[in-house]
Amino acid sequence: MPTDSEARNPGIPLDMGWVRATTVNLSATQRRASTLTARRSVKKEWQAAWLLRAITMIDLTTLAGDDTPGKVRRLCAKARQPLRADLLQALALEELDITVGAVCVYHQRVADAVAALRGSGIPVAAVSTGFPAGLSPFAQRIEEIRQSVAAGAEEIDIVISREHVLRGDWQALYDEVRAMRRACGGAHIKTILATGELGPLWQVAQASKVCLMAGADFIKTSTGKEAVNATLEVGLTMTREIRAYHERTGYRVGFKPAGGIRSAKDALNWLILIKEELGDAWLNQRLFRFGASGLLTDIERQLSHFVSGRYAARHHMPMA
Repeated sequence: MPTDSEARNPGIPLDMGWVRATTVNLSATQRRASTLTARRSVKKEWQAAWLLRAITMIDLTTLAGDDTPGKVRRLCAKARQPLRADLLQALALEELDITVGAVCVYHQRVADAVAALRGSGIPVAAVSTGFPAGLSPFAQRIEEIRQSVAAGAEEIDIVISREHVLRGDWQALYDEVRAMRRACGGAHIKTILATGELGPLWQVAQASKVCLMAGADFIKTSTGKEAVNATLEVGLTMTREIRAYHERTGYRVGFKPAGGIRSAKDALNWLILIKEELGDAWLNQRLFRFGASGLLTDIERQLSHFVSGRYAARHHMPMA
């Protein structure tokens, strides 16, 4: 049995026998996912504590055609101080340095985000490799990674070639992710599977397994641009592959659901999933992130309600 390690996942050789042996029980997965929303309830100060932790795990994201340097600077200011000062005071948390987990932007805005976050300890994540479709030439995708790292990105969210999964070409997927990991150098690599475009859950499980073997630091559900993004069924499938990989190798790999996670209730459901499937060791920003743009606003509103008993208007929780 391998010893537990906090080191980066170096990857292992591609084990096709392990990939081919992958199965997923769809009905059992659906039943398990339903228990996360139907039978769990977190209230009052316990809910507030979980939501405060959720803030520290958010990759605060802007991936829009109208992103400007000014918009990114405002987002970074929110990342530095995600809660209003009066809420921090009411919660007696002024002494805690609560920030989000990272700020996620397109390559063109990496330098702006790095400058705005300097000295904060908050990393910049860049979406890369022809995000969101991943259909640009391979050499161009690799160069895009290198340029984002050179600009100061400490995390790179890459997209895989979906055709490798749909054709069952696992060697091609493994080689692709390995090459992208090498291009990242010291920056951590999050592999986006775009699960809504991969077909059945067993293919999602196989793709997860191959990316883990290729050395991914995180596996991520979606770009947020697909018709179907993060679902609890997909989350269960991917986290169970992470658990199996940890049991086999001793390396812990992170998980990032993204797309459609907009409410505090959504965040609590995902945190419960992580606690029950992977354990407390994963409940930190090193191993779990939310990819979200609007989630922080609703969390802030829920914390305002906890303090005051009233829901604040959304415009009282400005984002950017």
